[in-house]
Amino acid sequence: MRGDVQARITHLGVAVPAERFSQQEVYELIGYRSAAIRKFFLNTEIGYRHLYRVNAETAPSYEDPNFLLRRFTEGSVSLAKEAIERCLGRAGIEPRQVEFLAVATSTGYVCPGLSARLMGALEFPHHLQHTDIVGHGCAGALPALQRAGDFARANGGPALAVAVEVCSAAYYKDASLETVIGNALCADGAAAALLAPSGSRARPAAAPESRGATVLGFASALYPEYLGHVGFDTIDGRHRIRLSKELRTISGPVVQDLVKRLLDARGVEASRVARWVLHPGGVRVIESIKHHLGLRDDQLAASQHILYHYGNMSSPTVLFVLERVLGSDPPRPGELGVMAALGPGLCAEGALLQF
Repeated sequence: MRGDVQARITHLGVAVPAERFSQQEVYELIGYRSAAIRKFFLNTEIGYRHLYRVNAETAPSYEDPNFLLRRFTEGSVSLAKEAIERCLGRAGIEPRQVEFLAVATSTGYVCPGLSARLMGALEFPHHLQHTDIVGHGCAGALPALQRAGDFARANGGPALAVAVEVCSAAYYKDASLETVIGNALCADGAAAALLAPSGSRARPAAAPESRGATVLGFASALYPEYLGHVGFDTIDGRHRIRLSKELRTISGPVVQDLVKRLLDARGVEASRVARWVLHPGGVRVIESIKHHLGLRDDQLAASQHILYHYGNMSSPTVLFVLERVLGSDPPRPGELGVMAALGPGLCAEGALLQF
């Protein structure tokens, strides 16, 4: 591996379930009957969410753990397959040309993992190197990107990083505020990113040029003292979300620490960062991060757009934001960007990008 070779995100593809729900519809679907909970749902700054349902006639209150696992398995493979096909279609390459696949998820566990199942769903080569990354929650796309980028830099071939979540297979209903928050925010979706060494042509000559980003480096900030603040418990075979109310105050300082580590290691002043690709975990989390990073509303427009139209899809969400940044108001060549997401641990993961 040459020290001057960087990995570049050349193309992206995203996918959501066909069924879209308003916040009022999700509130009714889950079976809530509380005016206070309804008010909370309608004040999340989320307009719509997409949810995957194996059987549209099945009400959530009747779903057992086996049915939820089926939803996760079918939904994650279907959504990830669609995102990959869209990504590779934009790149003009076939699955058989991909040499590495990393898949991140946290809303379900299957063995064989999702990477093996996707190899069966698509015409990937039998010798495809692959890995599954679990337990990183909303931050899962970043370690998947890092692993795929490392492969691309070391081996020269195209690599895929995929993040997919079926949050509707990991919901829990009780009287706690934590589960109300999770049920009011989370949604389903998938995103795929194709990475190749900078300067390479990981596409046929006939394929269109892409608006991509070179990854200049990664950073993490992990605080084990907050281990119990976010994640999942398993109760009677079902996932129950853990979301501490302290997240609204500690998320900003944790992401601030991450950004400082990311920029200081490369001698970059924060004033040089032109684009912010931030995971929108929720309104209060965004506000805390905005305050501690000293950002303006317009610098978070892409994050807020994704939150409104799709909700918090966990790990793929930050890649949805990146696609929005690249497409809505394309960065100028050479501009720098920071991509970051907060996950369980408590951990913030980030990458420094050059457009």
